[in-house]
Formats: sequence, structure tokens, C-alpha cells
Amino acid sequence: MAQHLHVTPRRRTLPLTTFIATWLLPVALALAVPMQNDPNGFEGIPWGASFSESDTFVKVEDAGRIQSYELKTTDRTLGPAAVDSLKYSTVDGKFARVMVRYSGKEAHDRILSYLQERFGPLDQTPGQVAAGAVKFHNWQGDESEIILRYDLRTSQGVIFFESEAFRARLNEGNAPSTF
Repeated sequence: MAQHLHVTPRRRTLPLTTFIATWLLPVALALAVPMQNDPNGFEGIPWGASFSESDTFVKVEDAGRIQSYELKTTDRTLGPAAVDSLKYSTVDGKFARVMVRYSGKEAHDRILSYLQERFGPLDQTPGQVAAGAVKFHNWQGDESEIILRYDLRTSQGVIFFESEAFRARLNEGNAPSTF
């Protein structure tokens, strides 16, 4: 008799994100442009800064060495655009990554324009931009990397702001299918 595994929608998010990052990240890296003005962090918080719950942040996930936090306020923006969520991740208590989720073409256009103004224009040469329903954009700096994924069918976007120094530590001990 076959057994069926019930997966809640929240649990499906991590494997899907992991699949995208593991299998499609090389595509984004191949299309990376050099980052101008590497922020060495996110919104004034430097990579590697000590990070914990505070008046500003609440812990939303505890995965041992990796902890995730969200803002306590409901006003979430990236540049000129409202976003659905901002998740700040740490490794061993040190700030390492921010994942931004957003919805809608208008938000996407605003965010893409904002990122290009801050970190440099994307290479729009034919053949340098991946065709298809899912668009990837990537800025590569010495200390930071920004990876943007936008699905044209659903108008859903996700952006990873990551520390180069902490990337390997974020993935230590994870199987290729986890993020």
C-alpha cells in the first residue's frame, strides 16, 4: 500500500527556493554584472554584524546555526517599492543574507530600476538576458552578491542580498536539495 506524505504549503517553500537556488543559480551567475558600490551589507547593516531579536526585529525561524528574523513593523520597502517580506538571516549570530519577496509588475519595475541605479546597469545586449517566463538578474561585488528572480507568469519576485564571505557557511551541512 502506497503511503502519501502530506506537505503543508509553508514546508514546500523551502524545497522550491532550494531547487531554484541550486539548479538555476548558475544561470544567474553566468549573467552577472560587476557591482558598482558594493554595500558590504544591507541597508546600513554590515555583513557579519551581531544580530538578535530587538525592538526592530523578531526571530521567525530557528534552524540551529541559521536564524531568521523579520521586521516588527508592517512598513516594508526596498527603495521606492513596497515589498511583501524582508527576511534577515544569520549564521552563528552573524548577519549573512536578506531575502526580499515582492509582488506585481509595478513593484518589479521600481525595484529593478532602483537596483540598477544603486549597483550598476544590467547588460541588456541581446543574448545576455535569459528569455522565458522567469527572469534572473545578478550583481556581483567583492563583498556582496544580489540575485533577483522574477516570474512573469505570477508577477512574483524574490531577491537575495548575500555576503560572499558567509555564503558557504549558509549552505554547510545542507543537502543539494535544501537551501
